[in-house]
Amino acid sequence: MPQKTTNIFVAGVGGQGILKFSNLLCEVAMRAGLDVKKSEIHGMAQRGGSVTTHVRFGKKVYSPLIPQGSADFLVSMEHLEAVRHIAFLDREKGRLIYDTCEIDPPEVYTAQRTYPKDIKERLARLAPNRIFIPAFENALKIKNPRAQNVIMLGALSTYLSFDDSLYEEAIKQEFKEKYVDSNLKAFALGKELAKG
Repeated sequence: MPQKTTNIFVAGVGGQGILKFSNLLCEVAMRAGLDVKKSEIHGMAQRGGSVTTHVRFGKKVYSPLIPQGSADFLVSMEHLEAVRHIAFLDREKGRLIYDTCEIDPPEVYTAQRTYPKDIKERLARLAPNRIFIPAFENALKIKNPRAQNVIMLGALSTYLSFDDSLYEEAIKQEFKEKYVDSNLKAFALGKELAKG
């Protein structure tokens, strides 16, 4: 288990299950016996606004907030949110795990701005250590569009040292029984996608 504090910044928009993702991750770290801190920021979450969480775990964690430039992982479930929060990522050692799912922010659907066309190029420049996970696309394929977050959790798990059994226990705890099997499958799918 890690001795240093691991910093994971999670970004997306309302409705993508950002909070559930973070709750699952925190539960896994706690089951592993680590000190865990979490902070949530809900934008206009009910209207597709930005939602972010800071998740930190280690032997002893003193603050729930991740300083800019020090996230070990930036997990983004929406393309523009990856760019919006890239400053939190440690550019040298950190890893961006992102989906290219595009959800228009309020300023786009109110016609104040257009959705940027150069996100892929920006991310290539700003986050050289990155991996694209087509989570939403695959959630649709398995007929569980709400499983995007659990697919992303499976992808992230390949970079952490927690045993898969801890994720399984967390999924069984966090979901109603009728949704457990489909989310366990989504988690396994995320691991496969990350390993490519």
